[in-house]
Amino acid sequence: MSSVLITGASKGIGRAIAIELSRRGHRVIATARHPEALAELPVDQRLRLDVTVQESVDQAMKDAGEIDVLVSNAGETIRAPLESVPLTEVERLYQINTLGALRVAQGVLPAMRERGAGRLVFLSSIQGRMVLPMIGPYGASKWALEALAETLAIETGHFGIKVSVVQPGAVSSGGGERAKVFLRENDPYTPLYEALGALRGESVTPEDVATVVADTIEQPEPPLRVPVGAPAERVLRARKEAPESEPFLTTEINW
Repeated sequence: MSSVLITGASKGIGRAIAIELSRRGHRVIATARHPEALAELPVDQRLRLDVTVQESVDQAMKDAGEIDVLVSNAGETIRAPLESVPLTEVERLYQINTLGALRVAQGVLPAMRERGAGRLVFLSSIQGRMVLPMIGPYGASKWALEALAETLAIETGHFGIKVSVVQPGAVSSGGGERAKVFLRENDPYTPLYEALGALRGESVTPEDVATVVADTIEQPEPPLRVPVGAPAERVLRARKEAPESEPFLTTEINW
């Protein structure tokens, strides 16, 4: 069984992944900014890790020991129109969702390269291949993450390292409900924000995502991109088939 380090394991998808991998017999190293939130997880190690702080990543790498698989899950989202979203919030999302993922990957890659084996699994989204209004900063951070992941697949593949990007659609993890919303009083984009529900479509559970992640880790030759569930597969197929000459939206909305 593999030794797996998971970022953002205190709740939602990360917590479900930790439980599923432990159930399958893997050695799980669960990490979070507040490790006390990991107390009840049935894992081998519980470590403090803030993906935005290099010293925190360095210390977690030392404490974790040998890591066969990195599951890069830590992430956040917001709701705001691009016209007025605070740029500090966009920078924060990139620090967590994109640079944080790369920072931890840089922490595990040297040892994997020396051993000639390793797995990197990045939690992305269907929004890593398409966009949704009012969630643009999150989507942009996931597009960037997918570019980094695909580059890593090319750069590190001949060292025996396999890279996968897992792409769920809507997940019933509570992340969207916890997202900060940046709308002014009488904001002209409020009707569009209120229409977002029409775009979410059918959701999957954190446990559904965890099963796909665990199956991907256990595949001898995992694919680069792994959609989670039929809804994500349909949307990504439609995006691929849509003309590049105009914006793509999964469904028409009135606002």
